[in-house]
Amino acid sequence: MTTTPRLYRKPVSTFWWVRRRSYLIFVLRELSSVFVAWFVVYLLFLVHAVSSGSEAYQRFLSWSAGSWVLALNTIALLFVLMHTVTWFNLTPKAIVVRVRGRRVAPVVIVGLNYLLWGLLTAIVAWVVLR
Repeated sequence: MTTTPRLYRKPVSTFWWVRRRSYLIFVLRELSSVFVAWFVVYLLFLVHAVSSGSEAYQRFLSWSAGSWVLALNTIALLFVLMHTVTWFNLTPKAIVVRVRGRRVAPVVIVGLNYLLWGLLTAIVAWVVLR
């Protein structure tokens, strides 16, 4: 009878990623995709309610005013903002932009991302609040 030796594996805590800030940010960023998906589902619920008529829309509004939905949407907003900021900061590593054969500085790419985000936010706010 032959047996295979078992290799020793050092026990690893379930929360090993909490000990180091870079790992924590990485895991939270990955978790943020769940909240991005929640916003998509929430938007689809809204579109369905609007297309189903006034009564369905009023039911959706009263459901949305529930404390747990407001809390979930607030947490989701924070995670989506974190997702956006971390993605904007990673953009220069994910894409190389060249203008006239010279590489554009990473700070310019990140700055343009934030500038466009602010501009689009202002446009949406103007359309919604006017």
